[in-house]
Amino acid sequence: MEITFHLNGEEVTLSGVSPTTTLLDWLREDRYLTGTKEGCNEGDCGACSVMVTDDRGAKALNACLLFLPQLNGKAIRTVEGVSGPDGELHPVQQAMITHHGSQCGFCTPGFVMSMVTAHNNGAKDHDVQLAGNLCRCTGYAPIIRAAEAVEDMPVPAWVAKDAAVREPAPAAQNHTPYAPRSSDELAAAYVQNPQAVLIAGATDVALWVTKGLRDLEDVIFLEGCTDLKQIEISDDQVRLGAMVDMNAMRAAIAPLHPSYGEMIRRYASQQVRGAATLGGNIANGSPIGDNPPALIALGATLHLRQGDTRRSLPLEDFFVAYGKQDRLPGEFVEAVSFARQPDSLRCYKLSKRFDQDISAVLGAFNVTIVNGTVTGARIAFGGMAATPKRASHVEAALLGQPWTPATVRAAQAEFDKDFTPMSDMRASARYRLETARNLLARYYAELNGDTVSVLEVVL
Repeated sequence: MEITFHLNGEEVTLSGVSPTTTLLDWLREDRYLTGTKEGCNEGDCGACSVMVTDDRGAKALNACLLFLPQLNGKAIRTVEGVSGPDGELHPVQQAMITHHGSQCGFCTPGFVMSMVTAHNNGAKDHDVQLAGNLCRCTGYAPIIRAAEAVEDMPVPAWVAKDAAVREPAPAAQNHTPYAPRSSDELAAAYVQNPQAVLIAGATDVALWVTKGLRDLEDVIFLEGCTDLKQIEISDDQVRLGAMVDMNAMRAAIAPLHPSYGEMIRRYASQQVRGAATLGGNIANGSPIGDNPPALIALGATLHLRQGDTRRSLPLEDFFVAYGKQDRLPGEFVEAVSFARQPDSLRCYKLSKRFDQDISAVLGAFNVTIVNGTVTGARIAFGGMAATPKRASHVEAALLGQPWTPATVRAAQAEFDKDFTPMSDMRASARYRLETARNLLARYYAELNGDTVSVLEVVL
């Protein structure tokens, strides 16, 4: 398998490397670029952040969660490549010095790379951009001041040139079945190799290797399937390809359903969202995946493909049991679609940490009220059952009833019929049921104009 990319401005071609070698390991062990640190090695700490650029722009990504074949045709910049060819400091480097923003030597490089990427993209939501860099050993304020100081400074030419890198023409050895260039090629490869592991963003699969120490013998990388990265929004439908990453999805969803967009902002971190895909989040079938409850509440349809055969089903029907989905051998998620609709969707994520944490409970509510009466209700939860699941008894208790506190109280009593949650390290069963009931009350209050977000309440 041959891989070509640019590293700190220089073209690199690799052959004979294991397809599950991570960028982090290769940088440190083969190139001795040890500024990129190994911290958690699972995408939480941000110490291994690098900037990856392709024809869709620049992203800050975790090198520990990137396999080398995912980088074919891209440009990678590490902390060693941030300064200029004659030693000129990048504006971010100078600002970190001026404002005393450095952490210890372990985490500072990751902060710098996140800030360099944000500066490259003109992003000024610094708290969001840096939420995936967890270390705060010398304080957070000086780092934010450094980020603010460079907002209007130009991108240095040696960094800007990464945008000119374009993916090379596909060669036979990095073509199908390992790296298909379209969903058609993927369909043909996967039906011939149904035992292969599909690797989209690798934010989950990479942990099988880095933490589980698994040897993935047969793999198919989906990064080159650009037709699966399409977002189509018409007057009556939204269609999202399986390879749409979470940052792209947030940008598309937020204008239509702001609460959903805000929930995606709390989905992992900037680095993880830049790699994680919608199809991967659905296909792994996690009962605590944040997208399925929101999409189920929107009445989403899942589109699957096996060879030349396509089928569609309601998203909630895809999840059969814990670890089991309605997916045939050689069949993959192609897209998700849902109807355009007035925005009554609210998504409430409960987690111990506000940013970059796994949900204890994720509730998604979409209730239609006409002339004071509930005419439609779709309510779905993650973290409450072995799969993402609708609250069918709660929905039934609302339908046809006046939208009043009494109706809400009656519906709250139905949660025990819909869910028997487990107790684990994130929350007890009692907590999950009680908060689910409370979230319905919160939804009622919000639709009636009350301020319910902790980010908006002013004492």
